Amino acid sequence: MPHPLHPAVVHFPLVLSVLFPFVAVTALFVSRRPSAGRGAWIGLTVMAFLLVGSTWLAIETGQQQEDVVERVVSESLIHGHEEAAEGLLLGSAILTAVILLGLAPARVGRGARWLSVPAGLVVLALAVRVGDLGGKLVYQHGAASAYVTSSGTGTMETPGRSERGEREGGGDRR
Repeated sequence: MPHPLHPAVVHFPLVLSVLFPFVAVTALFVSRRPSAGRGAWIGLTVMAFLLVGSTWLAIETGQQQEDVVERVVSESLIHGHEEAAEGLLLGSAILTAVILLGLAPARVGRGARWLSVPAGLVVLALAVRVGDLGGKLVYQHGAASAYVTSSGTGTMETPGRSERGEREGGGDRR
């Protein structure tokens, strides 16, 4: 099991969010064929549930590691990332509801299927925001240093930056 687990888990909702609009467009056009039935939409439905589940798991693993990272990164920066992730979870849940409505017959199903593409783009935008804030935590604010030993080879929970320097956006870059 990777330690910390959060960096390994967060890639699942990000990748699913990037792929989702493309898969939604494909499912939309395939589902228009009379012979397709609901089969084309089932795969997108599964993908929507995987997106919600992986987003939830990413939030959970992030919360488990929050106290360690707060030793080296400002709590407000972590909170911003966490809030964005919760927005992604909500957006993913709404998207999943839209996708489920796409299974309905007639007008309701057709409308929901067309709505799935723009809804998927909104979720993609939310995911980009979460990923951007997470990347800044790691690459600009040194969040990963909370797991690096002084030799740079281990995964000990040792702070590598001063709290004052981090809160000012600076800090020493080891």
